[in-house]
Amino acid sequence: MEIGEILLSQGVVSREQMQLAQSLANGRRLDLQVVEMGLATEDQVLQALATELGMKYVELGEMEVDRELLDRFPAREIFRHTLFPLSRHNGSVIVATSDPFDLEALDEVSSLSGFRLEPVLARREDISRLIKEQLGVGGDTITEMVSQRGTEDVELLEGLGEAEGELAEMAQAASVVKLVNELLIEALNQNASDVHVEPQEAGLVVRYRVDGLLRIQPMSQEINYFQAAIISRLKIMAKLNIAEKRLPQDGRIKLRVLGREIDVRMSIIPMMHGEGIVLRILDKSRMVFNLKNVGIPADMARNFHELITMPHGILLVTGPTGSGKTTTLYSALNEIKKPSIKIITVEDPVEYQTPGINQIQVHAKIGLTFAAGLRSILRHDPDVILIGEIRDGETANAAIQSSLTGHLVFSTLHTNDAAGAFTRLVDMGVEPYLAASTVEGVMAQRLVRVLCKHCKTTYQPNAADMPADFPKPLPEKLWRAVGCRQCRDSGFKGRLGIFELLRTDEGIRQMCIERASTVQIVSYSLRNGFITLRQDGWRRVLDGTTTVEEVTRITKPDYL
Repeated sequence: MEIGEILLSQGVVSREQMQLAQSLANGRRLDLQVVEMGLATEDQVLQALATELGMKYVELGEMEVDRELLDRFPAREIFRHTLFPLSRHNGSVIVATSDPFDLEALDEVSSLSGFRLEPVLARREDISRLIKEQLGVGGDTITEMVSQRGTEDVELLEGLGEAEGELAEMAQAASVVKLVNELLIEALNQNASDVHVEPQEAGLVVRYRVDGLLRIQPMSQEINYFQAAIISRLKIMAKLNIAEKRLPQDGRIKLRVLGREIDVRMSIIPMMHGEGIVLRILDKSRMVFNLKNVGIPADMARNFHELITMPHGILLVTGPTGSGKTTTLYSALNEIKKPSIKIITVEDPVEYQTPGINQIQVHAKIGLTFAAGLRSILRHDPDVILIGEIRDGETANAAIQSSLTGHLVFSTLHTNDAAGAFTRLVDMGVEPYLAASTVEGVMAQRLVRVLCKHCKTTYQPNAADMPADFPKPLPEKLWRAVGCRQCRDSGFKGRLGIFELLRTDEGIRQMCIERASTVQIVSYSLRNGFITLRQDGWRRVLDGTTTVEEVTRITKPDYL
């Protein structure tokens, strides 16, 4: 029976859908064409083929891997044919494949391994993920590199002087280039924000930061042979000095990966067992600077919009590194951007280039600091100024003066909460009366992981297990993470902000002048309707967006 007839007889597609797929297939196999057009899922097609061909369809998330068996198969062929040996059965080896018609691949792997193979069907993406988990990213490339590697090459990688030229040549070898590219592509596939390449005593460790948490990326042990070449390749890409191994270096890489424009910020620091690298990945195709996407609650959004449309004053956004401050500020700039307003930014570095906004890159080595750039900006007649970060008293006072001369100033500050911004500015040397008269509002934010909508499940909360400050009475149900193939078994997919917004009123201004403590400012604000980060987090828990554990992980209890 032909593939089209199989899909029809199993009720996967209608005859009209099949005719449409045939007209567009252009020689391509119909099962693949049907999935690509979205007429059926890969699951439906594979299950139909399995039924007709007398094969099993399996969910790989439920299978246990026989590592000893896997080691007896050639890694290169597993990667090349996307096949995965699962277990032994009656003298045969059960092998997962997504293509029941690729008999040539089965014959080749059977011949090389010496086993008789019994194929079962599974989704291609699940097989690929299992291969990477067990054999590591770029396992086929590393296997090929090992087969071509000579002892002399490895010695030269560790050498000095003349060996530096050899090291550069090795770093540019096609296999090393391919391996580094595969590391970056896998990071993008996992939506990672950072890649950590860490030399440790036992060898090289690669970790990806996904949704704010680090996870180890399985790699073949043989990658340790090419540690120096991989690091040199990354240095070359970032236009850094590959001979310098004693001092920290920072660079930038611009790439086009799978049709997407990627900006990579690279930091390299010498450590005990070699040079450690962190790559911050900025995927321009995924960045949409829109306040509606930021996730500010409706009641806060109205106040925030009033703040960003003021004629002058200072608006601060606070939070730790990676909490989404830049995204919030750029979204605010896009909200107010129009031809009649001139917006200038001073940043270190300029992360996102935005049309309609004039952006300045800080160069501290030549004297172009935040404060120096800010003084020059005022001669360009801006209406709105964005300072990437207030780091010191000089920058803080320059921001104050810009506000006093009739400009609206946006900036970020590293404090734990909104109320702490006032005491932080005073600690930097800003006069309390100036901070009180210019700072119009402070927003603090964090990012919580969002529950995967495909697998989250409800449960009845127990009062004994809940934090003491959780809203009473307890609801009948809350949501918890489970894990599925859609979220890579993490239970979460993506992140969303939680916020607290403190608007400066006469009471807060007076408290600031009197050098009141952060606790006093928070206590006063709570009596006037202020919603803390913790409280906003509980709202996200109650509406099923995230979990109790996520909120307690990133916020402190309110004990006021």
